Amino acid sequence: MGHGQRHKENPPTIMFTPLILFLITMAVSLWASWRVRSQFNRWNQVPVWSRLTGADAARRVLRDAGIHGVDVVPVAGTLTDHYDPQRRVLALSEPVFAGRSVAALGVAAHEAGHAIQHARGYAPLQWRMAAVRTTATASWLFMLAPIVLGMAGHLLLGIWVAVICLGIMMLFNLVTLPVEFDASRRAKQLLARSGMVAPGEETTGVSRVLNAAGLTYVAAFLSSLAWFLLKLVELAGLQQREE
Repeated sequence: MGHGQRHKENPPTIMFTPLILFLITMAVSLWASWRVRSQFNRWNQVPVWSRLTGADAARRVLRDAGIHGVDVVPVAGTLTDHYDPQRRVLALSEPVFAGRSVAALGVAAHEAGHAIQHARGYAPLQWRMAAVRTTATASWLFMLAPIVLGMAGHLLLGIWVAVICLGIMMLFNLVTLPVEFDASRRAKQLLARSGMVAPGEETTGVSRVLNAAGLTYVAAFLSSLAWFLLKLVELAGLQQREE
């Protein structure tokens, strides 16, 4: 076999790497999303012995932690719960705000855990708050800049921009992991210690709901890491060809 013929050979699977990676990361994300919804729906059918609502539980957690000035309000949707550190608002989705289930109290206490992190100056939360605007800008640039630069004939620069943007998003997702897992740890401890959930089935249910929620953040990090590494490989290959 001559040198010219060997030079033309390219592994065909390389062309499909982005598609395969997209399908894998999409499958992992969909599985994680299904898992958290499945666990929430299951334990949303199990009432807590204390008969407290999610809003009651969140307010009690905040009060017991000595935190004041945080509003607990309802928000439309399901699993749309979040804590806004800028406005000091703890927003609970409708099934959580008024719900008296194991799932409702688990999610409410988790969000209250973020308010406690904020009040205590928890470092990873501070890092994430500081990086929100930069990450949003990086996400926007990742979608637009490589296309514009590529069309202008600056493909290498476009890949560099993509790598930097993906790196920022990956680091943001990495910092998010300790923030979410710490909030879940606090929630489990506070609910058990206060007696708002009973030992045994109710405590187990809280753990399963919050552990499933944590998987969505793990999936987001793994997805961003995979795309970051893929772009690094693409950048290295492009640089080699231009040398």
